[in-house]
Amino acid sequence: MCTMSWERPSPRVRELIRRGAEIALDPPAEWLAELDAATLSGPNRRQVAEDPVLTAALKRTNRSNLLGWASANIRAPGERVPADLGEAPLAFARDLIRRGLDESALDAYRSGQGVAVRLWLRIAFSLTSDPDELRELVEVSCRSIEAFVDDTVAAISVQMTREREQLTRGTHAERLETVTLLLDGAPITASRAEHRLGYRLSGDHTAAIVWSDDALGDLDRVADLLAAAAGEPRPLTVLASAATRWVWVHGAPDDAVLRAGVARFPAVRVALGSSGLDADGFRRSHLDALTVQRMLARLASPHQLATHEEVELVALLTTDAERADRFVRRTLGSLATADPEVIEAVRAFIAANCNATTAAARLYTHRNTLLRRLARASKLLPRPLEQNLVHVGVALEVHRWRAQ
Repeated sequence: MCTMSWERPSPRVRELIRRGAEIALDPPAEWLAELDAATLSGPNRRQVAEDPVLTAALKRTNRSNLLGWASANIRAPGERVPADLGEAPLAFARDLIRRGLDESALDAYRSGQGVAVRLWLRIAFSLTSDPDELRELVEVSCRSIEAFVDDTVAAISVQMTREREQLTRGTHAERLETVTLLLDGAPITASRAEHRLGYRLSGDHTAAIVWSDDALGDLDRVADLLAAAAGEPRPLTVLASAATRWVWVHGAPDDAVLRAGVARFPAVRVALGSSGLDADGFRRSHLDALTVQRMLARLASPHQLATHEEVELVALLTTDAERADRFVRRTLGSLATADPEVIEAVRAFIAANCNATTAAARLYTHRNTLLRRLARASKLLPRPLEQNLVHVGVALEVHRWRAQ
């Protein structure tokens, strides 16, 4: 174990630390991937890993910690590195509290520490082969990383306590608490919930999750667009985190109006649930929107807006993303990388119940053009289309929504 006593390292080891920190300042992508995977694994981080906003926030925090420690050791090699209280870790702390999570999620820092030490040792062993230098270098580095993580976790815990105190005194906290009770099926009366939310629970509801990694100022604008597309004068908007809004409207938004409006804010994403009746529909629509959001994150989908109706099947199929990818590759073969017009021809043909005339009309193309594209697709598929229609249709839906 590393001791926490602090002694300044020798000039030679300070120089080695500085050189190593310069390498760590520009880590390979696979190192960052390993760090992210470690910090997102484990039972205490399950809710973080399943939430794309929290996942993105944790990844930003990982980079902030890594770059902060490396930069400090370039400036002052071997000195105690101050806790990282930059924008990324503080935003992550706020989002944890607003999601109802506690300090146990900070175990991610400990997992990250283990990976950081292992990766740093690779650097250390590349810097010197002298046993005395190497021993001192490893001891000082281990002590520095451990102290940095301890100090940062302690400081973030204090920030989380302050954030929790602020939230419990605000209107947003009351809304979030009430919505959470409704979503959990807790015994709160409809009249009390309506009074606290300022929103009617009777009738049809459509829920949406609006989020962004960086365009936080546009979240409320998109929430307003959603309400306008539904003709809802009094939507319910809940501040789920700094980067996320939960929204409910009565009825359903006009799809074309909503898509046109959201397109003006390309950094904001929207997951739309199915419509449902009364308090149960209020809850179910939100859970459906959550399913859509998680699917988009799981597939790293480029789509800005998705509805539960259009992705329900894909969401079910891609719970295990790796197996879904294998299914797509096995079913589509070379068609998966064909020109977009060829892929769209097959998708339209299947959607039109294999009626080439109808499919061509939907694509605004000549029937003979469609038939040529279908013939090209048949050569790319592992099995003839007519023998595997259902599987090809499903695989194309998954292919449509995942990152290409």
